Amino acid sequence: MEILFAITLGIMTACGVYLVLRARIFSVVLGLTLLSYAVNLFIFSMGRLTSGAPAVIGSVAEHADPLPQALVLTAIVIGFAMTAFVLVLALRNLKLSNTDHVDSQEPTP
Repeated sequence: MEILFAITLGIMTACGVYLVLRARIFSVVLGLTLLSYAVNLFIFSMGRLTSGAPAVIGSVAEHADPLPQALVLTAIVIGFAMTAFVLVLALRNLKLSNTDHVDSQEPTP
């Protein structure tokens, strides 16, 4: 289970970095979203990957750590707000420059 989770995180991170390095605004926004999802999953995995374990400390011998769950919940809300903000900035840039290229200049062939 942990190997599959690590491979999934690696693929999500690699795809996010690839999309961030593209020259189009929509690709950059998707890349940032993928990177934030990968970081959220990484933080969530720090609370141990156990199923059926309660998140209450002291009730059983094996428990899940509730702190990463709270951090990920907060990061999801902040990530959603930042994605909405970046999309508004991208739309404003598209309106002003009539191109969706990151530096507002189309590359010359």
